[in-house]
Amino acid sequence: MTTGGPVHGTWEPCPAVRWEDGYLSGNGRHGALVFGDPDSDRVIVTHHTLVRPNGSEHARPPRLADQLATLQDRLLAGDTTAAESFTDGRELRWVQPFHPAFQVRLRAAASAGERPDYRRSVDFTTGVTEASCAGWRSRVFVSRADDVIVQYVTREAAAGPGLTLDIDLDHRLPGAPAELGIGQSVVRTPEGALLTLRARYPDSDRAYTGVTLVVPVGGGTTLMPPGVRVEGAESVLLLTRVVRHTGELDAADQARALRELLPDGDGEPGSGDGTHDRLLARHTVLHRTAYDRVTLDLAADDTERALPGAELLSRTKSPALLERLFAAGRYHLLSASGMFPPRLVGLWTGDWDTAWAGAFTNDANVNLQTASAAAGALPEVTEALASLIHGQLDDWRENARTVFGTRGVMAPAHTDGESGLTYHFSREYPLHLWTAGADWLLKPLVDHDDTEGVRDPRTAALLAEVAVFYEDFLTRTDPRADPRADADGQLVIVPSYSPENRPANASWGAVNAAMDLSAARHALLTAASYHPERADRWRALADRLPPHRINADGALAEWAWPGLDDTYDHRHLSHLYGVWPLDEINPYDTPDLAAAAYRALQLRGAENDSAHGHLHHALIAARLRDGERVADALGQVLDGDFFHASLMSAHYPRRDVYNADAAHTLPAVLIEMLVQSTPDRLVLLPALPAACPTGRLRGVRTRFGAEVDLDWGPGRGRAVVRPTRTHRIDLRTFSGARTLDLVAGEDRVLDLGPR
Repeated sequence: MTTGGPVHGTWEPCPAVRWEDGYLSGNGRHGALVFGDPDSDRVIVTHHTLVRPNGSEHARPPRLADQLATLQDRLLAGDTTAAESFTDGRELRWVQPFHPAFQVRLRAAASAGERPDYRRSVDFTTGVTEASCAGWRSRVFVSRADDVIVQYVTREAAAGPGLTLDIDLDHRLPGAPAELGIGQSVVRTPEGALLTLRARYPDSDRAYTGVTLVVPVGGGTTLMPPGVRVEGAESVLLLTRVVRHTGELDAADQARALRELLPDGDGEPGSGDGTHDRLLARHTVLHRTAYDRVTLDLAADDTERALPGAELLSRTKSPALLERLFAAGRYHLLSASGMFPPRLVGLWTGDWDTAWAGAFTNDANVNLQTASAAAGALPEVTEALASLIHGQLDDWRENARTVFGTRGVMAPAHTDGESGLTYHFSREYPLHLWTAGADWLLKPLVDHDDTEGVRDPRTAALLAEVAVFYEDFLTRTDPRADPRADADGQLVIVPSYSPENRPANASWGAVNAAMDLSAARHALLTAASYHPERADRWRALADRLPPHRINADGALAEWAWPGLDDTYDHRHLSHLYGVWPLDEINPYDTPDLAAAAYRALQLRGAENDSAHGHLHHALIAARLRDGERVADALGQVLDGDFFHASLMSAHYPRRDVYNADAAHTLPAVLIEMLVQSTPDRLVLLPALPAACPTGRLRGVRTRFGAEVDLDWGPGRGRAVVRPTRTHRIDLRTFSGARTLDLVAGEDRVLDLGPR
């Protein structure tokens, strides 16, 4: 029976034991990972800037521009291993790894016992994680308004004596270097006490400092260095921040900033609730407004909707599970996005040994995680991505100049958030050859401009720099072409790299990777649309790029250079970039290429069962209108035990390697199977699986400036389109195609007819 609607949160009947199961809160800068244990509670504090110096902070891109022409000659002459020598001989160097700061520990003087009424939960609409038991209650959130981690612990008077807690900051998390230089202090303040922890990285002048202001109401406070004991309190409010810095930091300034969040007279009995509620209200107006913009209802059973998260995860075919993971994915994506977009681990980790350095990986992972930003009405996510990009443009320019000797920009495949230089490469991962990165990273910014109907001048300027890069880079032509048939010559992209695959009969650095062709074409044409004064030159350059190749299997080839054979069993689907996220290849305008792309998708293996590979597959299948293939790819993740009780995900099956790809990408998959748009087209229910026969999607944004609400059920469908711009679009539904004239401010109700 269904009556109540989707649940915008999750819960468990026991505290987290593993940090991976801790509930998450964040504001895109600070993160909190909460265990919710009334006897010994822990809140692990993270911050997007916390990366450990490992020598790569001084790394520069390889100076290879003077070797480029020789490499191009060799590759075009058929030397399939030539790119392996396009290096300065360095070993693979990882970016600075992301790590946690410390844990705020609250140890109770007496055990809560068996906890028959224990419950912990997280409210996606507010970002509040809560745990309660036997009159004890703890609430934690990270404020988007005040950039502070707030924890508020109370004990009901009827439950017995007041709170007695030992509180300290503890840096001893798994993998923490023994050589960290730790300094701690605790001082009494008018409000209660101030805890400070400073950690200096080994062999570095860089450090981070955390401060926690402890504000008890009632009871007494005793300093117990490096912590504090609060006895007999009605409540305790903790305000925490962490700052990464070079040299020394005046913790007194940080303490004053925290005190400014308290009203005059705070610390008097009864004032804790008011302070907490005021801080929460300031935060909620920002967080809830963003989170609530889009909702999904799959008509799930209310009994299943009420289940705790871990139990619901075992019901892998339940619509209630998809509802909750959609909601959790939106929540976690929003919470991880602010100064930066999400990392491989979002914004959270409880271990210093983060896989793949917990980096921003730009050749699939960042791109997949942020895929729902435009359609899912989360401009906060797009702005976070833009913040990362625009903060690194000088580095992108140096990459282009140093590696290829060009003007313009070239994005790195990996970044730690500090440096945008490309220095992470090796023989097996020649990521310094990858030229498509800037186009892929800019695609969400262009989608945002389409959605809003306003072109961001920053995006326009950066698109011009990408086009200028291609002006300088695209200088070689196909030596096999007949110059009498084409005086200018057909261009080739050389060297070319398809992340992170290689031809079956050649090395990784090759010629005319399909992704590079699609990216170059898209970048030039998009830049031309933003810059009409230079459009002719850039369109002419795009026209000289070769077409995609269809191989002997009838599949779109990963390399459009004859003689390079496909390697089908691979986690990445880079060659289908023209299908998703681009609109270059689609069933409506390019049906033959779409059929070849579909064949390539059929032949693609999952290799090592990476979550990002399965969901990337699902996104492409949705564009190619195969709902059952979407459902199968989702099933690989749901049946593969990829999700922790926190509803954060893992990279591999059986919850192996904490990773945000599945959690953050899943909302994009569900939106794409229901609604797709371009600046001139709306596609409704393109890839609806049989497992989702009934539902409602509210608030989706389109790239022609409209909001769409969609309802569907057995044999029916209905959509309401609310345009903000007057525009004529091509409408595609299961009933066929027709033209739809939209007028700004006039809602259009569409009966989709029988399915």
